Amino acid sequence: MSILEPGTRAPDFALHSTPDQTVSLSEFRGRNVILAFYPADWSPVCGDQLALYNELVEEFAHRHAQLLAISVDGIWSHVALSEQRHYHFPLLSDFEPKGEVAKAYGVYAAEAGVAERALFVIDGEGIIRWSYLSPMGVNPGADGILEALDALPGNAAGKAAPEPGK
Repeated sequence: MSILEPGTRAPDFALHSTPDQTVSLSEFRGRNVILAFYPADWSPVCGDQLALYNELVEEFAHRHAQLLAISVDGIWSHVALSEQRHYHFPLLSDFEPKGEVAKAYGVYAAEAGVAERALFVIDGEGIIRWSYLSPMGVNPGADGILEALDALPGNAAGKAAPEPGK
């Protein structure tokens, strides 16, 4: 299994954002979505990555995009992390069945039992326009996300999307 490529319809999902609320991808139809899969709450690289994205929430909003971060950690871990770090985007729990959404996107690391560090930009029609698989221990930053969003019709200059892996 490999990461879903641009041009693919993004698989829909509904995951818990709190113990009693779920978020589904289809709720954002008509809006761009950034999916940020990450291995684990409380790990240093994940913390740095999510902190960077938290600082860019307004930049993403200017590009008509909603950030959704997904890991296989449980919802209570997500709630505690989000409250402590003051995140302004949902952390979604792909806990049970474990990694089901990560598997659908081709980014589940079965041997480690975690989601790989992967990014997707999905347009308002639900089509993946950019995807990137980062090495597990490397923060992929946000340049690729911003370039991919800017390349979407109706955003910035309509430049070409970055090549996958760039």
